[in-house]
Amino acid sequence: MTERCDVLIVGGGPAGSACAWRLRRAGLDVLVLDKQAFPRDKVCAGWITPAVLKALDIDQEDYAARHVFQPITRFRTGVIGGGWVETAYDGPVSYGIRRCEFDHYLLARSGARLRLGEPVTKLERDGGEWVVNGSIRTPMLVGAGGHFCPIARHLGAQLGRNEPAVAAQEIEFPLSPRQEALCQVEPDRPELYFCPDLKGYGWCFRKQNYLNVGLGRQDNRGLAEHVELFVEFLKRHGRIPPDLPARFRGHAYLLYGAAPRNLVDDAVLLIGDAAGLAYPQSGEGIRPAIESGLFAAQTILAAGDDYQRANLKPYLALLAERFGGRPDRSPRRAAPPLPAKVQQFLAARLLATRWFSRHVLLDRWFLHNHQAPLRV
Repeated sequence: MTERCDVLIVGGGPAGSACAWRLRRAGLDVLVLDKQAFPRDKVCAGWITPAVLKALDIDQEDYAARHVFQPITRFRTGVIGGGWVETAYDGPVSYGIRRCEFDHYLLARSGARLRLGEPVTKLERDGGEWVVNGSIRTPMLVGAGGHFCPIARHLGAQLGRNEPAVAAQEIEFPLSPRQEALCQVEPDRPELYFCPDLKGYGWCFRKQNYLNVGLGRQDNRGLAEHVELFVEFLKRHGRIPPDLPARFRGHAYLLYGAAPRNLVDDAVLLIGDAAGLAYPQSGEGIRPAIESGLFAAQTILAAGDDYQRANLKPYLALLAERFGGRPDRSPRRAAPPLPAKVQQFLAARLLATRWFSRHVLLDRWFLHNHQAPLRV
């Protein structure tokens, strides 16, 4: 039996849910297909800024009443093996969430019809429509399935080959009373520590009674060794309990502009991690994923029922205006960089200053306070 919908979104994460929510508010029949059942186990450092709450019109008191919602008012930043800087704000500048809860909440709130626990096994074009898995027909397809999204593959993405992806390993677990007594990470103060070669950073973040520890690098060679050194550093300084209850889990994602993918074609768009939109300085992907989902919905609604590529290209302009232009694929000559050791020395000196840590590292790179909340 064939199921029809106005728009099919492949992927039920924050990008897909945001897109579905906006389209449903406009009256479209939206179906979300995801290979996993929800709530799903999604390991992520997991914090959202007030801009995310405003963009999605989320009542934070209502959300906090039933989910982990940790206000963040301070940060500790530094270099692994070195010192650190403390930065405090007058009130909450971000909120810690658990992705298993947050993603499930957004998907249920979207109002879309759901087909969960079903991967994409077949993708065809027939009579100007998409036919997915031989049983879903739609005039418009949105790829929101993360770094390895099958819709991105259809548009030519290499999915891990020849793409300079960031690789990360992390763990999240509830603290036992004994572990809680041994953990010096304070709930309102995430701790961020950069690798000495500046090719990545680690974090430890306590969300109420849950602790999340992880590390990501643009150069994934020796990632496990970097994670091990980071964990030893944290234990040596009493930041985390000496016993971690499970193995670290890995995942990958693209930074915006690192490896431009084709995001638009006739009757198809890519959003979120499928589009490679994580912020290049911090690797944070929730806010750009949600904003791209809203931009995609705006573009689809403006196109009416005519989803030719030309009518969907405004989506690219919206992304460029919000996140900056995408680098040209063609090679160009650049000024020779400073030697790596000089770069590392200068960066370490900057990270040790309170002004840089607050106004550049945190305010601009991690919190993006210079960007007003999106309203679509």
